[in-house]
Amino acid sequence: MSLADVLEPLQRPLFTLLDTPVAWTEVLGFGSGALCVWLVARQHLANWPVGIANNLFFVLLFTQAGLYADAGLQIVFIVLAAYGWWTWTHGGGPGSSEALPVRRTTRTEWTWLLAAGTVGTLALTLLLDRATDSTVPFWDALTTGLSLMATYGQCRKRLESWRLWIAADVVYIPLYAHKGLYLTSLLYAGFLALCVAGLRGWSRGLAAGPRPLEAAA
Repeated sequence: MSLADVLEPLQRPLFTLLDTPVAWTEVLGFGSGALCVWLVARQHLANWPVGIANNLFFVLLFTQAGLYADAGLQIVFIVLAAYGWWTWTHGGGPGSSEALPVRRTTRTEWTWLLAAGTVGTLALTLLLDRATDSTVPFWDALTTGLSLMATYGQCRKRLESWRLWIAADVVYIPLYAHKGLYLTSLLYAGFLALCVAGLRGWSRGLAAGPRPLEAAA
């Protein structure tokens, strides 16, 4: 039995939404994605393994939809999730009883994040335009760049990571609707609301200062 045979049931339509079939991969991505963002907003460590499962579902979904940058982005997210998981539990230093505290993004971090995001978006746009059949190379690249910037901030518990996620979601919602991924578009509308709640929650966490590691988990 090949890998394609194992994955085939996940790609079968489960129901139809707005005359568009919705597969198991999109439904499972919807559920795990919503749970992951909710856990991040609560600074709960379980967001990392749930997020990895979400990334695997989206690799399949986005490859089918021709969103190749977003599909490749999920692999990067898995690597960053492992880093973020370790950082959240060791942020206070070896043997520390404190979890990684919420902090603001420094001016130096903003400088290289914006530079890397701009260069990455332009390079990826050219790659997608010339090497794939993508119909939305710039928008696919832009959301990829914003998401990577936001994920770095999430790994380091930078408050402004939520603002970057909000910016990405504002583009993701119409992009996925344009590609016929209506359930995923709806999911990202929910993400947008959760990101606003997360921004408020982390703002309170920034004011409150570091918490014991047990409380963060």
